[in-house]
Amino acid sequence: MPIDELVAFRPVRIAILTISDTRTHADDRSGDTLVARLTDAGHILADRAIVHDDPEAIVGKLHAWIDDRQIDCIITTGGTGVTGRDVTPEALERVADKMIPGFGELFRWLSYAKIGTSTIQSRATACVARGTYIFALPGSTGAVKDGWDDILASQLDIRHRPCNFVELMPRLREA
Repeated sequence: MPIDELVAFRPVRIAILTISDTRTHADDRSGDTLVARLTDAGHILADRAIVHDDPEAIVGKLHAWIDDRQIDCIITTGGTGVTGRDVTPEALERVADKMIPGFGELFRWLSYAKIGTSTIQSRATACVARGTYIFALPGSTGAVKDGWDDILASQLDIRHRPCNFVELMPRLREA
């Protein structure tokens, strides 16, 4: 899709949340991948954290970031599978005002070309919560690359045509 060069790039302030019982800042490759990609694109890393696969911890961190006016968007990595400890989609549903079902659908469609039917195990999802976008990606580096490169890089660029998420940001808090 085309980039409208007549429109000035507008950096988005993005927080990265890794959801894992085992990862630390020293070995969070998926979080590192997202940080590198968003900063290389010209966006601003607003914050970064790691929380355990615990619904209360996830919801608490999401609420804190949603209420922070210096954060426009949250991208999570991890916890989107189907095992008992995978609770990220449920946490997003608890904070969401509006779900964005097309995000998960598109992610799985794009992922199918790379990993085939294994993509069905992903519950990647997205929502808007009190004016903040939240995108939940699986925890693998391949998945975060696909989610950023194939969806978010363009949708978080105000120059992307015919439309993008950034141009809607001023209207997300409308009644």
